Amino acid sequence: MPNAIEYTGYQAVIATPVSRLGLLADGDVLLRLDFLPDEAPLHPPATSLLQETERQLAAYFGDAGFRFSLPYRLVGTEHQRRVWQAIAAIPAGQVLRYGDISAALGSSARAVGGACGDNPLPIVVPCHRVVAAAGLGGFNASRLGIDWLPIKRRLLQHEGWLG
Repeated sequence: MPNAIEYTGYQAVIATPVSRLGLLADGDVLLRLDFLPDEAPLHPPATSLLQETERQLAAYFGDAGFRFSLPYRLVGTEHQRRVWQAIAAIPAGQVLRYGDISAALGSSARAVGGACGDNPLPIVVPCHRVVAAAGLGGFNASRLGIDWLPIKRRLLQHEGWLG
């Protein structure tokens, strides 16, 4: 299990119904939102942007149809940014398959899956709404060696796509 030292790079660590989340911003833009184990020590947000991020996440968990309006910057390759833009357009309660996005972008499903796994802002850029042709697929690149697929399942249940 990772130790607390691995969580010191976050400007805030907050609790949500699905996991702890590590938040990182650069001035007035959100850069990262990472799922963390429940053992990660809480660290309250100190800036207005991180406080607003926590408020909007709470609003989403209270209403699956909530639409985020946070300023953020996605840092990645051109292909990753195109995938993330496509993901950001998927409404709550709906999903697209990796193959749907790859066909629209003229890419491969594997490359779309890789971009989903590298998404720096899960939930805000809802990569959990992208599923495999024969099931849920992966989720968030299993960061920290932990299986985050149960979080994807819980988010899709929250949004009414899974029963």
